[in-house]
Amino acid sequence: MRRTCLLYQSDRPIPYLSAWQWQKQLVEERKQARREGIDLPDVLLLIEHPAVYTLGQGSSLEFLKFNLEDHNIECHRIERGGEVTHHAIGQLVAYPILNLDYHQHDLHWYLRQLEEVIIQVLAKFGLSSQRIQGLTGVWINKSGQNQKIAQVGIKVSQWITMHGFALNVNMDLSGFDRIVPCGITDCQVCNLNQFVPDVRVEQVKIAIAQTFAQIFNLEMQLPLSTSL
Repeated sequence: MRRTCLLYQSDRPIPYLSAWQWQKQLVEERKQARREGIDLPDVLLLIEHPAVYTLGQGSSLEFLKFNLEDHNIECHRIERGGEVTHHAIGQLVAYPILNLDYHQHDLHWYLRQLEEVIIQVLAKFGLSSQRIQGLTGVWINKSGQNQKIAQVGIKVSQWITMHGFALNVNMDLSGFDRIVPCGITDCQVCNLNQFVPDVRVEQVKIAIAQTFAQIFNLEMQLPLSTSL
């Protein structure tokens, strides 16, 4: 029997701080429910953000090419792993709130499953992609050069997950020029629409939701209220 997962989406960009707060609320609700012997369904938030930078909890500031005191640039240090990354409209960000008690108590497995979701989504659009040994995320080889199309960074507390992955669909990639993406020197980034010019964000949302459900053996359900 498939476990239920509530799918929250939005047709408008969601401010980063709003989504971050909501994730923390969902995680705490599931921790409290567990203490009370209640099993709440898993959740997948699938959204876009206005331009923002996020630093992992151990990220080095040396990978920033801007001043943190510049109030025109939104930047937050958060509790996920990994180095600095960039979000913007045209990039789909997936935040799974999963209770790994019902999946696997294995963070390595979980990271590889998230990457597998991305790899299979890209395959649905006719693209071959791969992991790189020792790194997280997903790359596409273009003219002999690996270009990163998706970033992965998670936080797991008491086996409840938060944060997740970001897939570049048709975003303005120039925002990555202000950082060393994921702390990888000479890291090149790319968009899905560079390979599939007519791709639409809505198509990719559907592919992510379907593939995520298959990989994690979930039954996706739209909540009674889908507003974010």
